[in-house]
This record gives sequence, C-alpha cells and structure tokens, in this order.
Amino acid sequence: MVRIVSWNIRAGGGVRAQGIVDQLHHWQPDVIALSEFRATEASCWIAEQLYTQGYIHQRSTATAEEPAVNALLVASRWPLRSVNLHRAPVNKKRWLHVNVTAPDSTFAIMAMHIPNRSTGLKYPFMDSVVNLLQGWRGPGAVLLGDTNSGCIDLDEESPAFNKIEDTWIKTLHRLRWADAFRLYAGDTREYTWYSPNGKNGFRLDQAFLHPSLHSELIHFKHAWGGQPHANQHCLSDHAAMVVELNL
Repeated sequence: MVRIVSWNIRAGGGVRAQGIVDQLHHWQPDVIALSEFRATEASCWIAEQLYTQGYIHQRSTATAEEPAVNALLVASRWPLRSVNLHRAPVNKKRWLHVNVTAPDSTFAIMAMHIPNRSTGLKYPFMDSVVNLLQGWRGPGAVLLGDTNSGCIDLDEESPAFNKIEDTWIKTLHRLRWADAFRLYAGDTREYTWYSPNGKNGFRLDQAFLHPSLHSELIHFKHAWGGQPHANQHCLSDHAAMVVELNL
C-alpha cells in the first residue's frame, strides 16, 4: 500500500510548523505533497524535519530569491526523478512533476496549486493541465493539490465556482482521470476550505487518478489535523487529502 498526503499548509507554515510536522508524522505517509510551501525559515525547517523522519528524497519549487512566494514541496521515502514536459503549466512555482520509484512500482506525482482568478493565470494553467493529460503516455499518475476549483453546487455551500471551473473538473472526468474523493465517496458533500467570514464550505482540493489506478484506490479521506473545521486555531485553513493506493 502507498499512502500519499497532499496539504496546503497556509503561508509556509509559520508558527504552526511544529504542529504540521507532528501531524504529518501521525499520518505516516510514504509521499507528501505540500502547497503554500515557501523558502522561509519555517518551511525550510519543515523540510529538514521531514528529512530526519526518513523523507530524504525531496523536490521543491521554492527559491531563496523569492522566499515569501507560494511554491510546492514533494517529499518521499523513495527516490524521486524530476520530470519536465513541454505541455505542462509554465508556472514553475505551482507545478511540480516527479516520478516516484517505490519498491514494487513506479508512479508519477503531479503536484499543483492553481492560481486564483484575479491573477489572470488560472485559466491558462488549467488549459495546460488538460492538454498534458490528453496526450499522457507516462506511468500511472496522481494529479493533486489545491485547484481553487470545484463543481457547481456539489462542491460548494454557496455559489462560488463558475462554468469554466465546473467544465474543467468534468473534462478531467471525461478523460478518465477520476476524482479520487468522488470515486471513493460518490456524491457525498465534504469541504476542504471554509470562508473566514461567511463560514461557507468549498471543496478546493482534489486528487485525480490516472485510469490505471482507479481500481487500486483503497481509501480516501479529508483530514483537518485534529480539528473539525477550518478556523484560526487549525494547523491550516485547508484540509489535507490522504490517499491510499494498492501499488
């Protein structure tokens, strides 16, 4: 079994770094994908602590030149090989593609953090993802992270998602990249982020499985790090995704 955790740790972790490391240790994943990882002291400390816990294979898009910019980290117990494909999103901070060499299999992790609409970068990023998956010739893969997107009504407590975002999710389904949560839980309503003012829930985080991995999904859950809902006392304002596969 392979356990993968994907988690937006919020602004690099900050004073919550110790709690984030402790929570990751509790979940005992084999591969970790963190978004809003940064080149700050707190994020670097998280990476160092993960290394001491056996996650000695690490790739990150964070840079010392822009320490406060949101980026990604993939940390693994097993060897990683970076992959750069010309059809991948051009936003190098928010896209990280690696092949993982596990004891009995090789699979790909494509970690992403899709920008917000206000940046003007969101829809080109999403188009690049679709373009990449349409011509996918690689190994079994998991595409996962904070997409800032969801299906209209089903993934929101109040209207937030638009037709473009809804269609993007459905296009991935049409390409047979299954939303692991929906594959496991059907039309169950769960949310991974709550607005701080309206307290409305939205499922902004997804993990999509290559067709070869559909039948290998053992378990999926959203986990709040010991807290029932996102609030200022949580380790993050996002729930983590814990994906277990029979690989």
